[in-house]
Amino acid sequence: MAATNVDTVLSSEPKSSPSPPISPVTLHSPVAEIEEKTPAPTVHDEPIDERKDDLKTTRPPTIDINLEAPPGVIEDPEDAFPEGGRGWVVVFGSMLLTASTFGLVNSWGVFQAHYQDVILPSTNPSTLAWIGSVQYALVFLPGLLAGRLFDIGYFRPMLLVASCLLVVATFLVAQCREFWQFMLAQGIATGIACGFVFGGAIPVVSHWFKRRRNTAFGIIATGSSYGGTVFPIITRNLIPVVGFPWTMRILAFILLGQLALANLLVRRRLPPVKVAGGLFNLAAFNSAPYSIYVACVAIGFLGMYTCLTFLDVSAVVVGVSPDFSFYLVSIANAGSGVGRIVSGLLSDRLGPMNVLIPFSLLAGVFTLVWPWCTSKPSLIAIALLYGFASGAFVGLLPSPVAQLGGTGDIGRRTGMLFTVLACGAVAGPPISGAIYARYGEFRQVGVYAGCVIFVATGLMGVARWKALGGLWGRF
Repeated sequence: MAATNVDTVLSSEPKSSPSPPISPVTLHSPVAEIEEKTPAPTVHDEPIDERKDDLKTTRPPTIDINLEAPPGVIEDPEDAFPEGGRGWVVVFGSMLLTASTFGLVNSWGVFQAHYQDVILPSTNPSTLAWIGSVQYALVFLPGLLAGRLFDIGYFRPMLLVASCLLVVATFLVAQCREFWQFMLAQGIATGIACGFVFGGAIPVVSHWFKRRRNTAFGIIATGSSYGGTVFPIITRNLIPVVGFPWTMRILAFILLGQLALANLLVRRRLPPVKVAGGLFNLAAFNSAPYSIYVACVAIGFLGMYTCLTFLDVSAVVVGVSPDFSFYLVSIANAGSGVGRIVSGLLSDRLGPMNVLIPFSLLAGVFTLVWPWCTSKPSLIAIALLYGFASGAFVGLLPSPVAQLGGTGDIGRRTGMLFTVLACGAVAGPPISGAIYARYGEFRQVGVYAGCVIFVATGLMGVARWKALGGLWGRF
């Protein structure tokens, strides 16, 4: 559970009469024994109320949480979490779930290129892009319902049904020939299945870790980088050899293996909690830090993935071979994997927001610089640097939410975050595409996306300030 300010604890003491002096006999500590042998009445005759100022100056700043959690939310003592052991098995299983969802969704670029060139050449490319946008948004949109099902104890049935739907939808994509068929199978069915699988993969880890929670989140997020690196390469190289239908079937069998293993490994530790409030916990938005953080993440998604979406296309525009430009997305995803692990390790020492803010700022800078990279070496460098910096944004996304309340309600709080940010996820790529269509070059796209990321980073700073009540502290 998030820490509580000393002011909050002390303010709950009655102020009608001063507290009696503390007797040395009541202090059961080594310090008390020394004081009992060597009396110091000037220390013990001082009432508690008169020593509040000393406590304020000696205690480090802590997070002041105003989140009005409903009755039944579990208090999270520091020593109640295993911090390892079976928890690392759960982390590995959750990483497989992330690889099977985000890893597959991040491979959309190779599918759009094949549909545009081979299967649906008469369809407008911007129309085809809606399949990927819908798919990506639906990874987050069911988060609210998935989080609620997790909280009340339906995690394993939800995970099993969603895993089966994802495998079946991937098999069905092999049979599609028309745009509406691809939209139903790859856009809607795959997106919804990924949303319910991913919606449980994040909160379950919070049952096993608190002190190392951010490191665990970072490791889980590397699954997205692994899938986003491997799946496009497999797809691009298999299509000319076995054809598109069998390529999709092979991907479906890979997903079947990963999801089956993950279903065996991932499990919750704490019993379900019947928290009040139903599907929504609107009281959570009474907390200024939570509300501001949700807003900044939604805004950030309007620009954060613009570079990754158009990196290979911009390389072809400046004369780089399509056979090489395709690998730039995989390079960026590989850099993202490193960034997610590093940011997770750092955030356990410094606090998630203290790491998210500088990494997001760097991602905005690299997004601004990206359109001016016109050579192969510069594109490789910007892919690695952007991937490294943006990896923290996704890897640490749920970490501040986990600190703004207890584990009993974490699924619902995380789900509300995912549902809101889905608006930014679905609107971001079409907005960037419209800017490119208007101006015919990517410099304006980079300026737009970079500035949006800067705005989101500024709001992160405001959320951190509201949570800490000042500029300095660990959060």
